[in-house]
Amino acid sequence: QVQLVESGGGLVQPGGSLRLSCAASGKLTVVNGMGWYRQAPGEQREEVGKIWTVRGTGDVVKGRFTISRDVSKNQVYLQIDSLKPEDTGVYYCYANVYDYATGSRDYWGQGTQVTVSS
Repeated sequence: QVQLVESGGGLVQPGGSLRLSCAASGKLTVVNGMGWYRQAPGEQREEVGKIWTVRGTGDVVKGRFTISRDVSKNQVYLQIDSLKPEDTGVYYCYANVYDYATGSRDYWGQGTQVTVSS
């Protein structure tokens, strides 16, 4: 089994920055990719960004969002700059892991709450 544990969420003022972290543990035979999703209140879960190992492990930048990965530590990070109230939601860590017995599977963390409010 694979466990993903997020940290770094909280209450932030608009315009501020936040860095979320996620640590993967367990049976990490081959980690194909890691990334982040988010779910705003009353909305569907949406992808923020992923880093796939086969495409290189450099940062992925999507506007105000920067996803980075430490392959040696099996960790992924999400830096959010210039936070807006609409960034409020639960942020979930994601990993796709290959194991000889199960093939490639998706895993999710339990989520960390980010609230942007003055």
